[in-house]
Amino acid sequence: MSDPFSPPALFKCLADATRLRMTLLVLREGELCVCELIHALDDSQPKISRHLAQLRSSGLLLDRRQGQWIYYRLNPALPAWVNHVLDTTDRKSTRPNSSH
Repeated sequence: MSDPFSPPALFKCLADATRLRMTLLVLREGELCVCELIHALDDSQPKISRHLAQLRSSGLLLDRRQGQWIYYRLNPALPAWVNHVLDTTDRKSTRPNSSH
């Protein structure tokens, strides 16, 4: 599987609930630092950093350093179908009392 944006690679990466939540938070906010993700997910820095490394190595997220902070954002080179999957997932996950 050399294509990092193949459906199996994407779904394998997002199959973990923490990575999916992180990705959707970044999608909603545009860019988040590690400290914001730690607070939003109420999880430890090592765990958050490990998941961010996986999302970055998969090509879903890009990072940038600003001083001592590292900020993460969605990769703007993601294929349209990946953005569609993420947008649809986000809409379904934020719909109140969704039974579908």
